[in-house]
Amino acid sequence: QVQLVESRGGLVQPRGSLRLSCAASESIFSLNEMGWYRQAPGKQRELVAIITKGGSTNYGDFVKGRFTISRDNVKNMVYLQMNSLEPEDTAVYYCKAIYPTLRIYWSQGTQVIVSS
Repeated sequence: QVQLVESRGGLVQPRGSLRLSCAASESIFSLNEMGWYRQAPGKQRELVAIITKGGSTNYGDFVKGRFTISRDNVKNMVYLQMNSLEPEDTAVYYCKAIYPTLRIYWSQGTQVIVSS
């Protein structure tokens, strides 16, 4: 059983920044892909960012250069740096990992509220 534990989210002012981290209880070195997703009230869960084993990244259309995903295969952690946050970014953020063979794990989610 793999556990994914996120850092705490919190309340952030518009135009502010926040860094989320996700720690995996098992090695992520061989994982082809890890990602961040989010879900706002009344909306479906959507892709925020993914990163492959080789370091290539892909982002949701709404990101528009504001977020950066990264991974540390030694510490077994994945990060999401969020800048220029807007009220529309308010959501519960989840990290996701897929372990062999097609075992999908989700974090518990952390609340991010962007408001003045």
